[in-house]
Amino acid sequence: MKPIISIIMGSTSDLPIMEKAASLLDEFQIPFEMNALSAHRTPKEVEQFATQANGRGIKVIIAAAGMAAHLPGVIASMTTLPVIGVPIDATLDGMDALLAIVQMPPGIPVATVGINASMNAALLAVQILATGDESLQTKLMDYKEGLKKKIVKANEDLSRVKFTYKTN
Repeated sequence: MKPIISIIMGSTSDLPIMEKAASLLDEFQIPFEMNALSAHRTPKEVEQFATQANGRGIKVIIAAAGMAAHLPGVIASMTTLPVIGVPIDATLDGMDALLAIVQMPPGIPVATVGINASMNAALLAVQILATGDESLQTKLMDYKEGLKKKIVKANEDLSRVKFTYKTN
């Protein structure tokens, strides 16, 4: 298998958050790779990764970082591939990372999901890939239908909860 999505994290301490993205990509049967690269500690390796990703067949990059959170933006500055940033709550409730990732200069876009929202990053990557893949589009529609069914069932369960003054 050749990966088409790359999950990059600034440190393996981000792995517990990024495992949710990996699990979702597994569920969709999309080959991916995971690596730890630091914009500050391994800048040469980040440059090598970013400049070679397209040639290796990567189609979307999910990059997670906390604190200064430069990794997604640095990668985006060196590739034309879509980069999805995942701000990690390492300090300041993750607000520092969120602002660092979302406030990119003109010409260097990074799609940014919520703090620790790696599953949404993976879903966005799937949606990007699904624009050119009918089979994946079908899987995505089924997945979203499953989300809808969970809420419908939850609402049915709530209808059976009884309180004296509950009216529904």
